[in-house]
Amino acid sequence: MIGLIIATLVFNFIAFKTNKRLSSIQIAHIWVFTIALQQSFDIYVDVKYHGYWYFSNGVDWRAIPAHLALLPPVNMMIINGFPFNSSVLKKVRYLILWEIALLTYESITLLPSPWGYFHYGWWNMWHSVFVNPILLIILLLYYKWISRACS
Repeated sequence: MIGLIIATLVFNFIAFKTNKRLSSIQIAHIWVFTIALQQSFDIYVDVKYHGYWYFSNGVDWRAIPAHLALLPPVNMMIINGFPFNSSVLKKVRYLILWEIALLTYESITLLPSPWGYFHYGWWNMWHSVFVNPILLIILLLYYKWISRACS
């Protein structure tokens, strides 16, 4: 639980302190979109198929901060620094660096309690290697869409 609390506080502090690109309405959109996408994914992989879980297998009240306040600020940081007007090579390099950061963080969350809070069922790091880029691309496409709609 200590790891989740620290990560949530640090990620939110960094995301809001370094934000230079996102308006408050875009932040709200990203926040709600992230929670909705995460919950949709977790309903199946976590709750139904027990691929992974936070703290304990099944629905767990202690996991609420992970579901509501952990990933949205990370997505804010990803969007805030993304080189939208750069070459494809720079964009790919940026996503690879974030993939490494996400996998590193996932490894840390697997530590024993009180630092770790994430547990694997049949899911493993290789699943994340392939799923994370898809989720990042969905996030970036969503951001581009809301940017056009909000302007």
